[in-house]
Amino acid sequence: MQKHNPIPARLKAARKKAKITQKELGVKIGIEESSASGRMNHYEKGRHVPDISALERMAEELDVPLNYFFCRSELSARLACAIDKMSDEEKMALLENLNGEK
Repeated sequence: MQKHNPIPARLKAARKKAKITQKELGVKIGIEESSASGRMNHYEKGRHVPDISALERMAEELDVPLNYFFCRSELSARLACAIDKMSDEEKMALLENLNGEK
C-alpha cells in the first residue's frame, strides 16, 4: 500500500504563496531554463520526487523550513513555518511551556 506523499501539494502551495512560476522556481534552484518548468511540474504532480538537496534549495527560495514539505496536515505545516520564524529563545520558551517546565 502506497502512502500519500505530501511533497507535491506543499511545494505547489509554497510556490503559489511566493507568487512565482514553476519555471522561475526551477531556474532559481539551478535547473536549466529550458527544462525548469517541466521538471517543477513533475514535482508538483508527484510524477518525480526531488532529492533532498533540491528540496533544501526550494525551501530556501520559498522561505519555508525543509520539514514543511513533509507535513501531512495543514496545521502541522503552519506550525512548522511559525516555529521556523521564532528566535532560539522563543523556541526554548515554547518547548518549556509544552513540557510543563519552568
